[in-house]
Amino acid sequence: MVLHSTITCPHCDHQATETMPTDACQWFYECSNCKTLVKPKPGDCCVYCSYGTVACPPIQEGKSCC
Repeated sequence: MVLHSTITCPHCDHQATETMPTDACQWFYECSNCKTLVKPKPGDCCVYCSYGTVACPPIQEGKSCC
């Protein structure tokens, strides 16, 4: 399982590599560059599934996320 994902901010295109939680979905992410509070796209379970290079751990395991 991959626990690091690079998130690209949809507002300023800043990229940051983050460690994903394994026990909860991350619904919000604050961009370290523009300080925008990012939320998942409609239909996605978390910010990693919407804006990350790697899907969240539950999705990687073939389970539903939160």
